[in-house]
Amino acid sequence: MDGAPDRPTHHGTAIALGHRAVLIVGPSGGGKSDLALRCLTLAPSALIPQAAQLVADDRVILTAAGGRLYVEAPASIAGLIEVRGLGILQVPHVPRAGVALVAELAPPEEIERLPDPPLTRAIDGVELPLVRIAAFEPSAAAKLLLALMRASG
Repeated sequence: MDGAPDRPTHHGTAIALGHRAVLIVGPSGGGKSDLALRCLTLAPSALIPQAAQLVADDRVILTAAGGRLYVEAPASIAGLIEVRGLGILQVPHVPRAGVALVAELAPPEEIERLPDPPLTRAIDGVELPLVRIAAFEPSAAAKLLLALMRASG
């Protein structure tokens, strides 16, 4: 496990728009890094005016403070993302961001069209909006960034 003993890491990937991040969770090999890479290359655009940046890939450090959840990369992997077939690449990144949204990877047939009530997930005592995403759908990156833009926090 990366990080100091008092700073445990969690399995996940995080990307940010400004200082607000989405924490992407799901099974190993489920497409977290691929989805993050597509988000990094998608924005800015007409729908997403701000560039997305990596916070952390594969392992994240989560810290709850003041009713908010923050995410950062372990020092050993800061600015690095795994690109299957190419290896580990260095990309622009932000060192820390507030988590505004959790994205859970799921098969398309398990995703509700209009979840009502809206989904949430509690992490370290912080309740966060949750969106379920099919990682390999062509529109997944756009959906994820639009959801992050809509999320409060």
